[in-house]
Order: sequence, then structure tokens, then C-alpha cells
Amino acid sequence: MTAFAYSHSDQDLPNQPIGYWSSAAGAAVVNHIRTMLAEMGLTQPQWWILSQLLQAPEGRPRNEVVAVLKGYLEVGEGVLAHSIEALHDRGLVTEAPGGRIALTDEGRALQARVAERQKAVRAQIHEGITDEDYVRTLKVLQRMIHNVGGSAWHH
Repeated sequence: MTAFAYSHSDQDLPNQPIGYWSSAAGAAVVNHIRTMLAEMGLTQPQWWILSQLLQAPEGRPRNEVVAVLKGYLEVGEGVLAHSIEALHDRGLVTEAPGGRIALTDEGRALQARVAERQKAVRAQIHEGITDEDYVRTLKVLQRMIHNVGGSAWHH
């Protein structure tokens, strides 16, 4: 991989707009992740659903999964409902009467393959960034969100 060249001097960076850089970073990372997921045959909401079901062999209520995920990147309930249906149509999840959804063996296997690939993608995204720098960056972003009265969460 080629060396990374910073586009601004340290003296110039304090005057750079955080809105631009945080948005540009978010868009680049999300696009990279979504490309990998598409290569694996999934959309990002479908991946989230598979991951939410992973630790629940007996399944989870559909409305509970939707409630947890609807705040992610402003994805609405309609997108999540469609994603659940698409996973069901592909035989990756089952749905019992009453709306309990669960992974099939095929869904569990796909989730495992994608999770393994995601480890490599995460390593690529974090290349050259220490855990300390990453934690510091997240704390700064969280503080900026707080300072402007915003809200954000991720579990």
C-alpha cells in the first residue's frame, strides 16, 4: 500500500470544517462497507438484521429487531421490513406466526462469512490508526455532538 500523504499542515487543520470532514469520512467508510456487503450479496440493513439474530437461536420478535435498527444511519421501518422479507425470500431467515424471526443454517453461514470478511475491512479502515487515536477521535466526535445538542447512539 502506498504511504498516506496528509492534505493539510497541522497548522491549517484547526480551521478546517468538522462538518465537511466528518461527513466525508462517514461517506467514504460507509460506501466501502456497503461495497463489500454487496459483493457478499447483502445490503447493509440485511447485514444488521442477520447480526441482530446471531445470538438468538430461538429468534427475536420482528418489531424488536426493527426498533433496535431503525436509528442506524436513518434507515426507516419500511427499509427494514423489506430487508427482512428479502432475507426470508432467500431462505436466510424464518418467520414464525406472531412475527418471531430467526436465522436459518444458511443465514448463519452467510453471516459468519461476512463477519470474517468484515474483520479484514475493519483492519483496512483502521490501518495506521492506533486504538488510542481511534478512541480519542470518537470521544471528540461524541463531545461535538453533545455540544450542539445532538444525539447519537450505537450499542
